[in-house]
Amino acid sequence: MAIRTEELLLNVGPQHPSTHGVFRIVVKLDGEIITEATPVMGYLHRGTEKLAENLNYTQIIPYTDRMDYVSAMTNNYVLVHTVEKMMGIQVPERADFLRVIVMELQRIASHLVWWGTYLLDLGAMSPFLYAFRDREIIIDLFNELCGARLTYNYMRVGGVKWDAPPGWIDKVRDFVPYMREKLEEYNTLVSGNEIFLARIKGVGAYDAQTAIDYGLSGANLRCTGVKWDVRKDEPYSLYERFEFDVPVGRNGDCYDRYLVRLEEIRQSLRILEQAVEQFPSGGETMGKVPRILRVPEGEAYGRIESPRGEIGCYIVSKGKDKPFRLKFRRPSFVNLQILPKLLVGQSMTNLITILGAIDIVVGEVDC
Repeated sequence: MAIRTEELLLNVGPQHPSTHGVFRIVVKLDGEIITEATPVMGYLHRGTEKLAENLNYTQIIPYTDRMDYVSAMTNNYVLVHTVEKMMGIQVPERADFLRVIVMELQRIASHLVWWGTYLLDLGAMSPFLYAFRDREIIIDLFNELCGARLTYNYMRVGGVKWDAPPGWIDKVRDFVPYMREKLEEYNTLVSGNEIFLARIKGVGAYDAQTAIDYGLSGANLRCTGVKWDVRKDEPYSLYERFEFDVPVGRNGDCYDRYLVRLEEIRQSLRILEQAVEQFPSGGETMGKVPRILRVPEGEAYGRIESPRGEIGCYIVSKGKDKPFRLKFRRPSFVNLQILPKLLVGQSMTNLITILGAIDIVVGEVDC
């Protein structure tokens, strides 16, 4: 007697947190094996780029906070960096140092959220608690600096909104050795665990050419051995002054993406250590900026290295105080495009493993 089978259509999401935001995947299953996967986006779409056409450049900054809300400081920066490039504005050194410090603190905080939630996805509770305990120190530092804990609205065209309060730089200095010690604890707790390794090693692998073809960036590109980091290859702000390495993997699997992000935390700590030692004792935090920002007619593209990869801002100006057109290159959206390819042939248990390793924030996917 022949066994009759039929294809199962299953909705994964939209729910939070297991799909890392309001995100849905429609999968076709043959038993427990995925034969087709279709991401469905747009549940969180707010029309940020269109809204920006009716806002002046300073008013757009809070909207960037709400794209990748786990990495708001880098979102702030890519916008003001592009406007400064178009207007030829010089940023004071003290403001540039503050920008680098907050962006590297943000990179660490973002990777801590990823590390904790990824291990939670795989069934481990303790790492999530440890990661958020250590992230809280960074959040407290940001709260002291700008009065906010998630959406900061801190960057300004020409500098930063406020100077660092007394003693703040010393607190950042003290955080560096503390976080280095905790990073070693993370590795001891998780990185060699044989159950963890069985879940992620060799899963979701692709080669360097595939990563390039899909336009991947950040850890999703570097895990294949491609040594590309905008901070190194097209330096902006003060990054040329600092010594740090660009971590890369070899196998392009979930495990390499895991290792690359942990090493990126270590390299961010190196940058912070150098930045606080070189931090100028005085100076302005805002450059010479006209009261009404009118960007010269033309167009420009600025890009930087966010925790999720290359984030870009493309502005078309007609010489007015508002952009004629504005478009963001969002790394979460671009990196997500490889997901259907990675899921075909995988079991359902590997779906969350692969999705979590891409590290998306749906506010940035949908913008």
